[in-house]
Amino acid sequence: MPKKIVISEIGGPEVLEYVNYEVHSNLLPDNVRIKQLSIGVNYIDTYHRSGIYPLPSKLPTCPGLESAGEIISLGSNVKNFNIGDRVCYASVPLGAYCDIRDFPASKTVKLPDEISTDTAASIFLKGMTVEYLFERLYKLKKNEFFLFHAAAGGVGLIASQWAKSIGSKMIGTVSTSEKAELAKKNGCYYTINYKQENVFEKVKEITNGKLVSVVYDGVGKNTFNISLECLSLRGLLVSFGQSSGMVPSVDLHKTFNPKSLYYTRPTLMHYNSTREELELSSQKLFLKIKNNEIKANIHEIFKLQDASKAHSLIQSRNSSGSIILRP
Repeated sequence: MPKKIVISEIGGPEVLEYVNYEVHSNLLPDNVRIKQLSIGVNYIDTYHRSGIYPLPSKLPTCPGLESAGEIISLGSNVKNFNIGDRVCYASVPLGAYCDIRDFPASKTVKLPDEISTDTAASIFLKGMTVEYLFERLYKLKKNEFFLFHAAAGGVGLIASQWAKSIGSKMIGTVSTSEKAELAKKNGCYYTINYKQENVFEKVKEITNGKLVSVVYDGVGKNTFNISLECLSLRGLLVSFGQSSGMVPSVDLHKTFNPKSLYYTRPTLMHYNSTREELELSSQKLFLKIKNNEIKANIHEIFKLQDASKAHSLIQSRNSSGSIILRP
């Protein structure tokens, strides 16, 4: 009997339950049925579990946004896929933490032969996040300095590689010398150990006092003020996550007016809201992988039933790279 993880109540990693379930015989016309082979664990999953982000469905519900696997059945309206196709996805509806699931074909992407399901599950959501951050939200330029927090995390390591591939100079914050070495190995131009160094002073030194035009901040509460300090006049703060907690309420005038700053709180779902955008983003990522410009950094692989351990690890901020689950 197939298994899945469910959330029956909001709370810590311990609320993740491993249970049996039945796969319905009826497959909706526009869906594909996927045998899950590798499941991505992302920080947003902890937001859904803890209630930081309200769950879109009633409890109990299965979490997870990202997975890679094989199509085992097709809805009657599905034309562009075949049984046996290797596919991946990174989108709502939630429900990736399971053995078998039905998913909209319109949000599903075929995997190139060169890319394994483990690589896809570890990189698809994070890689498309970097794509829209660097290529569409703000177009980074060759030799441009920018600041990226948590450079040795799952998104940060992909960001380091992507920045190197386009010739941009990423300044990445890290918490240990080991993470600094890993970020540099992946292409981060400079690293700043925020536990030992003053981030603002180091950014000022690296840029010869010019500071940076854009800061990518997925940490949130702990880095918000630092990010603002490091921006030059008319700079852009891209707040794409909050692993340290939500940014508190701010006085818009006092916060942004002194340097005429811009602020955005984007999400991948809004940047890949159409099939055309999804295909554009995924194909750019796949090309980077095929060209060996982007490589997977899998920190640890857990069994599906150990999803609570995976959540504890990712929230500890002691991991470097991606975490995946295997059914």
